[in-house]
Amino acid sequence: MARKKRKVEEVNSSSTADIAFLLLIFFLLTTSMDTDKGLARRLPPPIPKDQKEQDVDIKKRNLLPILVNSQNQILAGSDFIEIGQLRERVKEFVLNANDDPHMPEKIEEDIPFFGKMMITKNHVISLMNDVGTEYQAYISVQNELVGAYNELRNDLSKSKFGKSFDQLGEEEQKAVMKVYPMKISEAEPKNYGGK
Repeated sequence: MARKKRKVEEVNSSSTADIAFLLLIFFLLTTSMDTDKGLARRLPPPIPKDQKEQDVDIKKRNLLPILVNSQNQILAGSDFIEIGQLRERVKEFVLNANDDPHMPEKIEEDIPFFGKMMITKNHVISLMNDVGTEYQAYISVQNELVGAYNELRNDLSKSKFGKSFDQLGEEEQKAVMKVYPMKISEAEPKNYGGK
């Protein structure tokens, strides 16, 4: 006797794409993704090809070298310091309140809203990292450097204008930034030893 083959009915798959699309949307909406936080930096414009490289001569007193080694230790000038001390060290260096001869030289400038002032216009914070420096240590150092400038600008804004730096008008902000220009020089990471 011949067996009769049963025909298997096909499953309707026309809505499968719709279901997959809905699942995709559901997972996209309910999943949190880590987002990288960047550093707000304005890069200098590219050097024209016909321009020759110039060495900038910086007086030793105007330079605060900061080195982060492969063990994430911070050397500011000639002293090892903790990350919590870095902000105050930078503020002290940029201010040079007592006109210390081992700190940045003060130059008289005529600044809008402030008149003639003695400022440390030529100071430079030179940041160098070891290739073994952890990324989080690098970011923490950057945050402290920028935080030092932000605090200096904010304090000056409050004493002169009675409001914080971010509440000032554009011209007032430019004047405050002229008093405390952010001068952070960053060298390419090198292997200073360690690992």
